Amino acid sequence: MFNLANRITGIRQGSKLSNSPFSARLKSWFCLDAAWLAAALTLACFAVSATGADVPARAAIASAHPLSTEAGYKILQQGGNAFDAAVTVAAVLAVVEPYSAGLGGGGFWLLHRAADGKQVMVDARETAPAAIKLDMYLDANDKLVPGATLQGGTAVGIPGVPAGMVHLAQRYGKLPLRRLLAPAIALARDGFNIDSRFARIAKARERALLDGVNTRIFLDNSQAPLQGYLLRQPELAATLELLAEQGRDGFYAGRVGQALVSSVNAAGGAWQASDLTSYKIVERPPVRFTYRGATIVSAALPSSGGITLAQTLNILEQFKLGDARDPATAHIVVEALRRGFQDRRIYLGDSDFVKVPTATLTGKTYAHSRAASINPKLATPNDALSIGPLAAVSESYNTTHYSVIDADGNRVGATLSINSWFGAGLVAADTGVLLNNEIDDFSLRSDIPNSYSLFGSSANGIAPRKRPLSSMSPTFVEDSKGVLVVGAPGGSRIISMVLFGILDYLGQDTVDLLGMVTAPRYHHQCWPNQIEIEPDSFSAAWRASLEAKGHRLQLVNRKWGNMQAVFKSSTDGTVQAASDPRGFDMGGY
Repeated sequence: MFNLANRITGIRQGSKLSNSPFSARLKSWFCLDAAWLAAALTLACFAVSATGADVPARAAIASAHPLSTEAGYKILQQGGNAFDAAVTVAAVLAVVEPYSAGLGGGGFWLLHRAADGKQVMVDARETAPAAIKLDMYLDANDKLVPGATLQGGTAVGIPGVPAGMVHLAQRYGKLPLRRLLAPAIALARDGFNIDSRFARIAKARERALLDGVNTRIFLDNSQAPLQGYLLRQPELAATLELLAEQGRDGFYAGRVGQALVSSVNAAGGAWQASDLTSYKIVERPPVRFTYRGATIVSAALPSSGGITLAQTLNILEQFKLGDARDPATAHIVVEALRRGFQDRRIYLGDSDFVKVPTATLTGKTYAHSRAASINPKLATPNDALSIGPLAAVSESYNTTHYSVIDADGNRVGATLSINSWFGAGLVAADTGVLLNNEIDDFSLRSDIPNSYSLFGSSANGIAPRKRPLSSMSPTFVEDSKGVLVVGAPGGSRIISMVLFGILDYLGQDTVDLLGMVTAPRYHHQCWPNQIEIEPDSFSAAWRASLEAKGHRLQLVNRKWGNMQAVFKSSTDGTVQAASDPRGFDMGGY
């Protein structure tokens, strides 16, 4: 493990937490007690690059777990580049955070190759099986079949992460796949001691895990394991070994492929072997736009993140803004988010299947017309935005994000997911692979929200081999200061979290990543028509100011998110990294 004292020193020197004006505002916004702040320093220390012998100079990695961050740095030490490190970090996260992401899920890698400036999004999103039908999810009365999109075989999309890792290693990496997967194989085979976050999530899902293979792998004598429990996953280690030796065929064909098909179908699914063997990684041009002189690159469809961020920021560019947490500015930010999420519902889906007016939605002209409908003093009435029925928002922590910059300037932002905690609650036979429930991200009908209370249209309707719409938003921000790589898990809240990361970064003269990832958050996604705010985050006067403008506020019972950010200075090449303490021990699961 890297030296803890050096990491904390790196944070204090690199991010200037105690002196930064941004952090001073942070302390006034957010009721940070000493324990929370200490945890922030301790957690981020695992992510911050120093110039000592243990870490490659001018490289930075921020991930959701210290073991994955450490493994990524070691790959850089061995001569690997950012793309190699990204494969290793993803593989280790599959082992140590199986409830969030893994071989049974999907996601997006946003890449920048320094040698030629190439920027691309590697789309490893899950796809619907060829035999999928809407009547698998709606009964004879056209009502949602309870649990059909969340549990068992009908909930599972064809995984993309294994193919994505192989693609990344073969096309962009320098080291052999076997070396990149070796740390994850060792951790799965030999075990690791689970942290308190793992223990809490396992406890929350204990009943769902009381099912055959899940019980054997993730529970301790049929009970949720306690912090410190040594978790071994030898079957997952064997699957990773096959992937290392055979590439994608080690997962999508042969013994593992057969086990995936038989397990999903035994649990009510309708997979075919060809669903796996025909799965394809797609390289897509990312969404690229400017905001107040900065260039922003973000995820393309089937992620809604890039388009929604572009639209929201283009709207905000029409206003003179203060700090994003100032009540007057917060009102404008909320109104912009409402319009972005409204268009997300109406227009967005897999662009391989539906025509999406991307150029219009991300254009300045359209944003200007949307901004014109915002009253700086009052919330837009519900009927003016055709607001639908209210519903309670559910939060997801079952996604992970990590950010990497290497010494040469290659960079990766990756957001990966299996959707709900422990996905569909289904481990495929003796593979150790926990499968996703990403079918829930499709729109079954325009009046049926998914588990994040997001509504959709036919643009995101179910179809064979189609990819469901996502909110995962790995993002690059480039300005005169340097380059920021940022992203977060959190379901629909990913978009607002990344938005705040962009606004906070661009609002700083001195870059303070730790202040940025620990700053308080609010969220609005149009449906339901309410501003969600974190507990102990905003004063009574702040809340009263927003309510006086006609907003409905909803205090959420726990903090949300797990933002991972790295920054490289354009002036001297120095780096910073910061990891959000919320995602570990200090706020929610």
